[in-house]
Amino acid sequence: MRVLDTDIADVKIIEPVVHGDSRGFFLESFNEQSFYEKLGRKVRFVQDNHSRSECGVLRGLHYQINRTQAKLVRVVQGEIFDVAVDLRESSPTFGKWIGTHLSAENFRQLWLGEGFAHGFVVLSDVADVIYKTTDYYSPSDERCIIWRDADLAIDWPLHGEPALSDRDRKGEPFKDAELFP
Repeated sequence: MRVLDTDIADVKIIEPVVHGDSRGFFLESFNEQSFYEKLGRKVRFVQDNHSRSECGVLRGLHYQINRTQAKLVRVVQGEIFDVAVDLRESSPTFGKWIGTHLSAENFRQLWLGEGFAHGFVVLSDVADVIYKTTDYYSPSDERCIIWRDADLAIDWPLHGEPALSDRDRKGEPFKDAELFP
């Protein structure tokens, strides 16, 4: 696997080695030993999530405040624009965001450590997104920042208004969000 740095130290783009031929392809989507060797971090995933969404659906910006989750995100069908926002007040990149295209065709994955809000918008007709987390889902710890927060100024590749859940529609402004030390 190849690890690409982003402008935020604890957010990485991971490109697995893809072995393909006329029959299809094979790749390792996660290998604990390689992950440790390349990122210098032991990680224990406890939950896998899978979402399917249609074009124009925007999910996020989600995070958990006490039971913080690091995530490894990948797309197995379609394409998304994936976003991570640094919510760690002590970080030199606090309040900054990065966005990248993940797709079934480019095989890229996004690693985001603890202390980040996460969201994505679907760019293809349909997208299946799979992500591993380092802690369990905890509804009482779940928080949501509004996707179009003016202070964050995320440049979502949208044509019109996205389709949102009620929770995402009611996300709070970044300036009022519960943050990480």
